[in-house]
Amino acid sequence: MTRRFLFVLGSSRSDGNTELLARRAAEQLPESVEQQWIDLAAHPLPDFEDLRHDSDHVRPTRGNVALLLDATLAATDVVIVSPLYWYSVSAHVKRYLDYWSGWLRTPGVDFKATMAGRTLWGVTALAHEEQEVADPLVGTLSNSAAYLRMRFGGVLLGNGSKPGDVLGDTEALARAKTFFAQDAPLARFPYETD
Repeated sequence: MTRRFLFVLGSSRSDGNTELLARRAAEQLPESVEQQWIDLAAHPLPDFEDLRHDSDHVRPTRGNVALLLDATLAATDVVIVSPLYWYSVSAHVKRYLDYWSGWLRTPGVDFKATMAGRTLWGVTALAHEEQEVADPLVGTLSNSAAYLRMRFGGVLLGNGSKPGDVLGDTEALARAKTFFAQDAPLARFPYETD
C-alpha cells in the first residue's frame, strides 16, 4: 500500500505554531507519499452522539463526518496536529476521536481491523518549557493507538505561544527533519508487558 498521510489540524487558529511545526516535518516526506490536510475548524463535526447500544448505525455518505471517515480509512498514517489545550488535545481533536467510537460500530467499515497496523503520530506546540506537561496528550494518542492495535510514532513537541514562536525552537525544528523517518513500534497500553 502506498503511504498516505492524513494530517488532522485541530487548532482554533490557522497557521498556528503546531501547524507550522507539522508542515516542517511534512516537508521531509518523500514526494511519493500522498498528503491530505483537513482543518477541523473549517470542517467542523457535529456533537458526537453515542449510539453504542442502538442498532441504527449507518455509514455517513456526505458532509464532514463522511469526509473524515473516508480520509481516515484511506490513510496509512494519521497525524493528529493539536496544540496543547489544558494539557491535552483540543476540543476539535477530541470530537474527531470520539467519532472513532461510532465508526467502530458502523456496518461495512470494520474500523478496528482496518486501522490495525497503521500508524498514529502527533504534533503539538506548547507554551511551557517542561515538556512533561504534554504527557496527557501523548497518553491520549498512545492509548488510542493501542486500542486499535496501531503503531505509534510518538509526538513531535515544539515550544511556542505567539504565532510563529515555534520557528525559534531550533531543537524542535531539528527533530522535525527526521520525525516521520523513524520506525513506529506497535502501540501498547502502559500495563501491557512483552
